[in-house]
Amino acid sequence: MSSITINIPDESYIKLKETANNLKITPEELVKMAVDEIINSSEKDLNNVVDYVLSKNEKLYKRLA
Repeated sequence: MSSITINIPDESYIKLKETANNLKITPEELVKMAVDEIINSSEKDLNNVVDYVLSKNEKLYKRLA
């Protein structure tokens, strides 16, 4: 597993710790969850766009095939 180090403002870190504490997880776990969500939502968005374009142009693709 890889690791990174980032610098964030003190105010953001305090909010991060409070949010993580409310969820009963560590700040690191919360950040990992947020990163995973961003990565996965980007893949979902791309898949949705591809599905839309393919279905919208389905008749054209069949004629060209």
